[in-house]
Formats: sequence, structure tokens, C-alpha cells
Amino acid sequence: MIETQKKQERVILVGVELQNTENFDMSMEELASLAETAGAEVVASYTQKRERYDSKSFIGSGKLEEIKNMIEADEIDTVIVNNRLTPRQNSNLEAAFDVKVIDRMQLILDIFAMRARSHEGKLQVHLAQLKYMLPRLAGQGVMLSRQAGGIGSRGPGESQLELNRRSIRNQISDIERQLKIVEKNRDTVRERRLDSETFKIGLIGYTNAGKSTIMNLLTDNRQYEADELFATLDATTKQIYLKDQFQVTLTDTVGFIQDLPTELVAAFKSTLEESRHVDLLLHVIDASDANHAEQEKVVLDILEDLDMLDIPRLAIYNKMDVTEKLTATAFPNVRLSARADGARDLLRRYIIDEIRHLFQSFSIKVSAQNLYKLYDLHKVALLDSYQFEHNEEEITGYIAEKNKWRLEELYD
Repeated sequence: MIETQKKQERVILVGVELQNTENFDMSMEELASLAETAGAEVVASYTQKRERYDSKSFIGSGKLEEIKNMIEADEIDTVIVNNRLTPRQNSNLEAAFDVKVIDRMQLILDIFAMRARSHEGKLQVHLAQLKYMLPRLAGQGVMLSRQAGGIGSRGPGESQLELNRRSIRNQISDIERQLKIVEKNRDTVRERRLDSETFKIGLIGYTNAGKSTIMNLLTDNRQYEADELFATLDATTKQIYLKDQFQVTLTDTVGFIQDLPTELVAAFKSTLEESRHVDLLLHVIDASDANHAEQEKVVLDILEDLDMLDIPRLAIYNKMDVTEKLTATAFPNVRLSARADGARDLLRRYIIDEIRHLFQSFSIKVSAQNLYKLYDLHKVALLDSYQFEHNEEEITGYIAEKNKWRLEELYD
């Protein structure tokens, strides 16, 4: 039997830089990575400096003609614009180019549709796509007439694009109802975790910074990791012994990115909520990325939006094996290569030191008949030393304020 290989879409990238545009070059590089993650071959990239976006065609007439000639000469399938297009701009560009045109937001939605694994994740992506489609149903032009699918059409797909507004709204209502049920169940699980004495750690960072690699390093479990954007979408929580019997939970979350579609910020707020109630955030940073300082700022801006800046943070500058120099801007921090020998022990030491700073030190004498109670204390406290004399044991260590009642039990 002869296997037919799916043709890789050939795409052109288009961006407009306004006077107040920040990190434009980084954004265009990121757009190329996003397109490649979606399975496209980036043929060319066109940029233009303007005072404002053209209300009809987004770009100027000269650049429009230049791109049109490129499309005709080089068999281009799709044009991807690095900004959010209005329905009118989208329709006009498709009419001018006679190929599919999608914007950055639709590209990210497409990748999320490709990456979502859990039931909740798929529902959230589906909801975000439907909300994005709703104002764009009129005059979909080339996007609706071409039945080949491809980038920008995963998830709900063309058949749902053709549904009328009432049908789309009904689907949105149905998905929102399903999500409320899922969220209620997850909130119940989260409340149980919040009520527990276990120390909670959250992994955050820009997409592709290496969060899943750090997760695997600390847990010895194999979570999907790859050198691609949004390799992990669904929040994952695991319990580990950080030192002796001291237990912590570790939660990995979706990667942050600049200009994340508002539909996805709302849809994945529940996913990011998993990190809202942690005791310590591990901010993973790709030290080898030339734009890591800008990426750090994006993460901090999103944390501010989520009211999470007050949570203690330890910065992890990852991928130090492929960078020659680093000017650290986040403190406290640890610098490592997650794949290097000794990285696991090094990272655990830094995390333990940070927890000691957050805990309160104690020294307590425990009689011989109460020594059996130390087993439970081990789970919630970092115990440093034991000294046995006069039929009692003196113990020093660190414990969270909320768990200090455990020490009182030892006096009984």
C-alpha cells in the first residue's frame, strides 16, 4: 500500500511595527516558531513600519502588492499576520491574496487545539475558538471556500465555521455548562489540597523555557517535553519527597506568551489558578534565549494581572550549557542545565534553602515515649539535627507557621 504524505503548508509571515510597538523583532521570531510548531514551512517574512494599521487591509497598498506577487510566484498556501485582524481586514486580505489568511491569535488557538489532551483542556480550547469565530462568521471568504483544512482550522473545523450564529451560541452555552461541572469537581480537589499541610510549589515560565524538563528532573516521572512552543497545556500536579520524608506538591502549568489571545486568557484562567494558591513559585527561564529578559517581563506582567506577585519566587535559569554569559535580573536564582549531572541535587538544595527562609526555625525536646510522633512531623517540617541525651531527644528544624501545632503535640 502506498502512503501519501500530507503536504506541508508554505506560509508567509506579515507584521506591522507601530511607533509604540514593544519587542517587535522578538514577536516576529516567535511567530515563525509558532508557525513551525503548527507544522508550516515559513518561506518568507514581510514587515512594515507604519503610524497606524490600515483599517481596510492592515498593511499599505505597496506592501500588499509586493506580497501578492510573492504568493503567485512561490506557491504560498497561507499568510499569517502577527496581529489580531478585524473581520473586515481578514476578508479583504483573503480577497486580495486569494489564499487563506489567519492572524497570530488564530494560530495560537490552532496550536492549543493540537496540544490539548485532557477533557477540560479540549473544552477550553473549543470554547475559545468558537468565541473567536463568532464575530467572523460573515464573509469568511477563502477560509470557508477552501475545504483542505490545515493550519488555523483544527479543533472545531470548517463544518462548524459554516454553522449560523445561533448554533455557535448554543455550542458556547453547552460547553460553558460542561466546564462549570468540570471546574466544580476540580475546585473540590483543590480545596482538599489547600486544607492539607503539604507545601505547594508551582512551575511557571515562558513557553518552551523548560518547565516540563524541570518537572521531570524533580519527580523522576516522564512528562512530555520538547523544544517547541506549548508542549504542555494541561496543569499536572505530582507529589514528591523533597528531603527525607518532607512532602511537597509540584504543579506544572501552561507556558506564558506575549499577546496571548484574550479568549485563551479567560479559558485557561482555571489552569493558571492551579498556581495561584501555591507557597512557592519556580520561575523557569531559558537563559540561552537572547530575549529572556523580555520573556521574564511578560511572565511578571501576567502574574501581576493574576494578583500573584506576592507569592515567593525562585528563578531557575535553565539551559546554561548552551549560553556563554548571563546577566541575571531575577533574584533569588539558581543557574543550571537540567540535563547536566548533578542538576537534580543542586536544584533540590536551592528549593530547600528557599523553603527554610519561608519557614520558622524551631528547637524542641521530645521524650522517648513521644518519638513515634516524629514520623508525621517529618512530612511537614525540614528537620536538621537530632541529639539524644537524658532519655529525650533535642530536635532542630524549620516548619510553616500554620503547622506549628504539630510541635505542641510532641509535648504531650
